[in-house]
Order: sequence, then C-alpha cells, then structure tokens
Amino acid sequence: MNVLIVGGGAREHALTWKALQSPLTDTVFCAPGNAATGAIAINTGLQPTDAENIARFVNERDVGLTVIGPEVAVAAGLADRLTAAGRLVFGPTQAAGRIESSKAFAKSLMERAGVPTPAYRVFSDPGSAKDFVRGERRAFVVKADGLAKGKGTLVARDAEETLECIDTLMLRRTVGAAADRIVLEEKIAGREVSLMAFVDGERILPLAPACDYKRAFDGDKGPNTGGMGGYSPVSFFGPDAVEKAVTTVLTPIVDGLRDAGTPYRGCLYAGLMLGPGGIQALEFNARFGDPEAQVVLPRLENDLIALLEAAAGGELAGASGSWTARSSVGVVLASRGYPGTYTTGFPIEGLGTIERDVLVFHAGAAADPSGYVTAGGRVLTLVALGDSMAEARERAYRNVERIRFQGMTYRNDLAEREVEAPALP
Repeated sequence: MNVLIVGGGAREHALTWKALQSPLTDTVFCAPGNAATGAIAINTGLQPTDAENIARFVNERDVGLTVIGPEVAVAAGLADRLTAAGRLVFGPTQAAGRIESSKAFAKSLMERAGVPTPAYRVFSDPGSAKDFVRGERRAFVVKADGLAKGKGTLVARDAEETLECIDTLMLRRTVGAAADRIVLEEKIAGREVSLMAFVDGERILPLAPACDYKRAFDGDKGPNTGGMGGYSPVSFFGPDAVEKAVTTVLTPIVDGLRDAGTPYRGCLYAGLMLGPGGIQALEFNARFGDPEAQVVLPRLENDLIALLEAAAGGELAGASGSWTARSSVGVVLASRGYPGTYTTGFPIEGLGTIERDVLVFHAGAAADPSGYVTAGGRVLTLVALGDSMAEARERAYRNVERIRFQGMTYRNDLAEREVEAPALP
C-alpha cells in the first residue's frame, strides 16, 4: 500500500525510515517531509495542518494508511477529515487529541478516571494564580494549557520563581495564546519515563519505555526544550512497571475517552513519574514522542506498518511487540541558542563519516548544492545501538564528534545514569 507520513521533523524521518522496511509498503509520501526524507521517499510539500489538501492527495494517490506525526495536525482535525473520506488514518480525532492540546482537559480526565496524577489548579487570570501561590508559599510546576512545542512547562524552585513563571507565560506571552489558561501542578519527586502505546479505540499495545531529556543543558539545567535526546530501554522501568502503567494509567484514559464518545486511535504517549508513591501521570501526548520515537523505533523488530494498520483499523487484538535486547541512545544536535533565538544556514559537515549502522535523523536541516545546512533549532538526532547501554552511549558520542556545524550544541550526559545499571530487555 501507499503510506503518507505527516510531518517534517526527525520523528517523521524515523517513521519514514521504518515504514520503508515493511513489505506492506509500496510508496512512502511525506507531508511536507524534509531534505533527508526527500532522499528516501517522496516529499509532497503539503503542510500538516492543511487537512483539505492532504485528504485530496490521499484520495488521488490512493494512500492506504496515513500516519500523523505532529500534534498540530491532530489539533487541526486531520484524522476527522480523513476518516470522513473513508480513509485509514493512524492518529486521534481532534476531540480525542484534546488530551494533549489542553492540559486542563487532560488533568480533568485523569481526575474523573481515577488516574494517579499530581494535584492541580487551573487559572485563566494571572492575578488569581499569583494570589493562590502567595497563599500556598511554595513552588509549583507551571504549565500552559495549550500546545507550546515543548516550551510551555516551567518548573519553579520556590514560590517567588513560580510567580515569575506565571508572568513569563501569561503576561510576557512567551508561548502566545497557549498560556491564556495555565495549570499549576504539585511538584513531586521521582524519575521520569516516557511510555508510548498503540491504541485501537479499546485495546492497548505498549511500546518499549524510553527516557528523554527536556532541559537544554547537562545536569538538567537550563530552559525546557522539545527534547535534547533520550535512550531505551529503561533499567528502572521494566515489564512489571509497564504492565502497572497500562492498568492504572493508560487503560482508564482509553476507557474514559471511549465512554465519552471520542475513542482514541493512534499513538498515546504518557509522561510518567516513578516515585515513592508509585507511578503518577504528568501529561499525555496524542502522538509519538520526539525524540522518543527516534530511540524506540530502531529497537522494534516487528513490521511497524502492520501494527499501525491494525491500530488504525481497530484490530489490535492478538498483536504484540517484539524488541531487540540492544540498547539505543539518541543525541540531539541543536543550534546554539535553542530553544530561544538562534541563527541558521551553517553547513553541516561530517555526515559522510558516520559509522554505517549509526542512524542520523534530520529535523532542522535543509539541502543546498554543497550538502546540508542548518535550518532549525533541533538540527539532527544521532542514534546508536549497542549490546549494552554503555556501548550504545559510547558509539553515539563517538559519532557525534564526527559532525560539525557552527554553533552546534548538545548534552553530554545522556544515559550517563544508566551505564552502571543493567538495562532490561
């Protein structure tokens, strides 16, 4: 069948790369794609939010499966438009996708469904939010209610910093209308883990867990980003923890959405915290994580397209995931200044020297006559596998050193905490 991958980042490059390995796939199209997907598939130039023209393209090219990558396409109702046209789509409807497009909606759903999650309050007025913080005299996590490209969550150290975070989002409007409403969330201690799952409206197939790194700098310092890298598997979140998370977090959410008349089909991403009180849900995304997809998909031994087709068609019964025991580490190479202001257009050197089985997924990179140049904040995700986490990590950073572009920055501590602990298969 013909397959359309919607999006143009490193996540979509990874999805395209994996889709091309499927014997079910004829032609892979990307909307819009990027310079690297254009070298292995067919870029359409269609924007992810252009639901009408994407639907027209899907009909004209007889696309058998559309896979939605970015959250903006979910929020634009792309799945609704394709489903109305009788086309198979892996990705939730606009209504089901509110679990990501509105943090307040997600927290309310978790509360109704009995999902363990930190206590919270929702505010539309900055003055009321600040009065609440002054009364509590402690720190909170401040979250923009709407979509903010990974930049809408601010973790304060104390009450004064919480007030500053409220001003940053609601008065300085650093993420625009996404922070017209905010969520103040209780700070909890523990270790974060990302768990993605394929959902067919009723059944849930969890993927291998991963850990990502949201802060810009080593030691979890600096501003939040869309993600600076990650790794899989996770030694502290084995099969028993995955099963527990499916039972206590994912299943109640999937059941709640179905019972509300908005069944969820697609990839459901749960951002979890494992602490002294057990597993708690911090947030949900209505799509594959980025950079989690880049480190999880290379470990998948199944036919990805067969699984996506089954989920999109409501036929996940009996499906299972098969995962290599090898470890995966992905390092995001970013432009200096990201997630703030940065300069682009610099040549990317050294791509031809990367070891043969090390993967480079492109995000903010464009083609020019001499090769590739930087074109965004997160430029590349370099992913290496190894028989141990230590080997995967060493291979990843060894190859990072072969790539150069002006202003290139990256974290040096990815998976560092895992190298002394056995990674679970």
